[in-house]
Amino acid sequence: MNRMMTLVAFLQAQNCSNLPGSWRHPSTQLDFLTPEYYQRIARTLEDGKIQLAFFDDRLALPDLYTGNHHEMIAGGVRAVKMDPSTILMAMGMATSKLGLGTTYSTTYYEPYHVARVFATMDLMLKGRVGWNIVTSLNSAEALNFGHDAHMEHDSRYDRADEFMEVVMGHWNTWEDDALILDKEGGRFADPNKVHRLNHVGANFRSRGPFSVPRSPQGHPLLIQAGQSGRGQAFAARWAELVFVIHHNLEAGKVSYKKFKEMVAANGRDPNSVSVAPACYVIVGETDEVAQAKRAAIEATARPVDALVLISEVLNYDFGSKGYDEPFSDEELAGFSWHGFRERVVQFSGKKNPTVRDFVEVSGRGTIAEHKVFCGSPKSVADQMEEWFTAPACDGFVLAATHMPGAYEDVVRLLVPELQRRGLFQKEYRGSTLRENLGLPIPRAADYHAMRRAAE
Repeated sequence: MNRMMTLVAFLQAQNCSNLPGSWRHPSTQLDFLTPEYYQRIARTLEDGKIQLAFFDDRLALPDLYTGNHHEMIAGGVRAVKMDPSTILMAMGMATSKLGLGTTYSTTYYEPYHVARVFATMDLMLKGRVGWNIVTSLNSAEALNFGHDAHMEHDSRYDRADEFMEVVMGHWNTWEDDALILDKEGGRFADPNKVHRLNHVGANFRSRGPFSVPRSPQGHPLLIQAGQSGRGQAFAARWAELVFVIHHNLEAGKVSYKKFKEMVAANGRDPNSVSVAPACYVIVGETDEVAQAKRAAIEATARPVDALVLISEVLNYDFGSKGYDEPFSDEELAGFSWHGFRERVVQFSGKKNPTVRDFVEVSGRGTIAEHKVFCGSPKSVADQMEEWFTAPACDGFVLAATHMPGAYEDVVRLLVPELQRRGLFQKEYRGSTLRENLGLPIPRAADYHAMRRAAE
């Protein structure tokens, strides 16, 4: 079978897409507090044979800028944060093949809780669920969970590694054929095929056995988006789908090759891990129509959007610093998202960037934050094909410029062109998310054999 693109729709359980000005777009529908809003999007994506709809999430409003929430609330800068797992289930009830992923933090939840929530969702949606593993970002999240400060960057990933060991242990508690369901013989399940975990580690203790049997895809897909050195090491060990940010093709090719080598160094098959850069797709019937759409999208941005969102992800009040004042080494070291910081240092060419550098280089709060593919269906497909065949990626994370129109344009205009070129599936390959990503279904027996061999 030809190598096929993975297309992922980037969603938020909030008043806007990840582009904060999207709620201001004339075509955006504002019934985002209703299930119908998300179910419309889900049905559109399934009509386009998109493999996965994915929710990003934060556990706090982005209220670090100026030390309070006034600017953020007034400007609608991601000013609503609902629980995405509940919305994911609403979308799942309106679809039958679309994969559905959502974010849960390893810093503010317990492994058993996360394991049970996702295992249950995966059963109820018949093997279509993925978990985006995050370590969370800032002090606002810490304060919402009763902590005085957010954990240090590498310590969060150390905790996350052990968190994953516990979750994976629980997900493999029930072997695939443990259930017997023999009414006449009175045998519900084989107790020899249900295992206790008995985990005792530096951060967690969890006994088991787990309370949820296996799903049709074994266990939920593992998604990650770490961009720092430590984050990439974590993703290379655990992730099956990795989200990245690449602003140009050459940087993407280098990063893609390096990451695949890291996956192989972890004893994993690089072809079993898909890499997908985030992008904005602005597609119109002609290049001229697409450029007009782009102008309307760019007009939705406001300066406050960038400052609010950069303050959030770096855990620092950017309203407390002069616009052209360089950050000190000490201030830079304290920023919570190392990958974001390192990207600005690299592309600004400055060891000590200013607030202006962070705004202009990152493009935060605008479509410049991600790669933009703009033009007619042929033009956009040409650009995406170039990245895919280079190779610089295995697919793309499609961020929305307005809702739900951005996804409707992709499905109506772009998907048929990609399908015509043999780059994207015309039908779903199966009923589970793993099948539709071309991934094997993991077996609990293999997990236990591996553990025994390691002991």
